[in-house]
Amino acid sequence: MSKDSVASHKKFKQKYQLPFQLLADVDAALCNAFGVISDKSMYGKILKGVTRSTFLIDASGTIVKVWPKVSVQGHAEDVYSSLP
Repeated sequence: MSKDSVASHKKFKQKYQLPFQLLADVDAALCNAFGVISDKSMYGKILKGVTRSTFLIDASGTIVKVWPKVSVQGHAEDVYSSLP
């Protein structure tokens, strides 16, 4: 899920042939609910932005594990090893 548009998600999904649906949170309602909107510095200015985070959610909707401030390198393997 990201704040990107539905059209952007559609292009990304097609480009990488993803077999699952991507969620577009253009109004940031879910980002705010999950607490991932934070202050970021860009060219000396403080702006609000999304902190890349991962939430592992089980079939009942319970958050099992959270990875805040994710770095892409090696992250997929870390998440995969946490799956039941």
